[in-house]
Amino acid sequence: MLRDFSAQSLFMGMLTAFVGFASSFAVVLHGLTGVGASEVQAASGLMALSISMGACAIVISLATRLPVSIAWSTPGAALLASSGAVEGGFSAAVGAFLLCGLLIVLAGLWKPLARLVSSIPAALANAMLAGVLIGLCFAPVKAIAFNPLFGLPIVLAWAVVGSVNRLYAVPAALLAFVLVIAFGIDVPEGTLAELSSALIPRLELVPPVFNAAAVVSIALPLFIVTMASQNIPGIAVLKVNDFHPNPGPLFATTGLFSLLSAPFGGHAVNLAAITAAMCAGADSHPDRDRRYWSAVNAGITYIIFGLFAGIVTTFVGLAPPVLIEAVAGLALIGAFSSSAMAAFAQADTREAAAITFLVTASGVSFAGVSGAFWGLIAGGVMLALARFARRNA
Repeated sequence: MLRDFSAQSLFMGMLTAFVGFASSFAVVLHGLTGVGASEVQAASGLMALSISMGACAIVISLATRLPVSIAWSTPGAALLASSGAVEGGFSAAVGAFLLCGLLIVLAGLWKPLARLVSSIPAALANAMLAGVLIGLCFAPVKAIAFNPLFGLPIVLAWAVVGSVNRLYAVPAALLAFVLVIAFGIDVPEGTLAELSSALIPRLELVPPVFNAAAVVSIALPLFIVTMASQNIPGIAVLKVNDFHPNPGPLFATTGLFSLLSAPFGGHAVNLAAITAAMCAGADSHPDRDRRYWSAVNAGITYIIFGLFAGIVTTFVGLAPPVLIEAVAGLALIGAFSSSAMAAFAQADTREAAAITFLVTASGVSFAGVSGAFWGLIAGGVMLALARFARRNA
């Protein structure tokens, strides 16, 4: 196994972890605070997720000798940001995270549940995801309106670097964000001491609370969006690169590591989709049998990043929230455009997808349940009515 290690896989693994962490940690922080996490709890959640997905990538890749990349659920974090706080606060959200992790384990072990998730029409799943993402995608425009001197450098860095290499667009926006904080924002007295104390890794145990509102508003939509937007595409990316794992054990393992991170504020870990292509592709190593080391090295790097989650969260907290939302929104534009395109691609499901998108994007909750769930229900009813009408025409 050690003979399979290479400098090329080391570099690609480190690059994969950097891109995965830098491009979406802002989304995770915004999502966790959106459902009621304090700054300390959000830092704990970010740390737990980073360590959990790093350890999961190491375990799976070494066990299967396949380049299986693991990530946190970025669409799931965006869902949290749009859901808002539920009855019971962040403790109720943690209870929902635990239930979501259990459902992912069951989906891996019990094939009917996985088939049920797969049977959700792709148009509706993509429409729900697009509706969840669109609110955050408005944030870059709002940041410019808030303060052009702060917002424009972030957006311009993303646009200019992205026109050359899309892979580095979000890290460039993140660098611009760091420079804006460093040179454009008055740092309160005592901040250096606060940053120094944040260097010490600290996990915050959150006692879970279980209630119906959190189950329906967070757990079920989080499970659906994680499976439909991350786990299933993650398997597809591996197959495109001529790797053919058994999906069930992979799903169950990610669900297990989700359960381990949930008590500390982590919402979900899953198979990676975008970064999976980096580890599974030829750039990882010419010999496909040695590419699994890229995923192992990415996992090690994720764990290292996780240990510095406290200082990352403290530093980000110095900026106006709209700026970190802008970075998160820029990171999600690609996901929004692809999900919207897939949602409205087919004429026979377009109207139902539109209903799902509009109800979800409205952000309106009914009976304490978020719009994402109702959007999926409304779209499903519309699709069923349309199919019934066609059969009886």
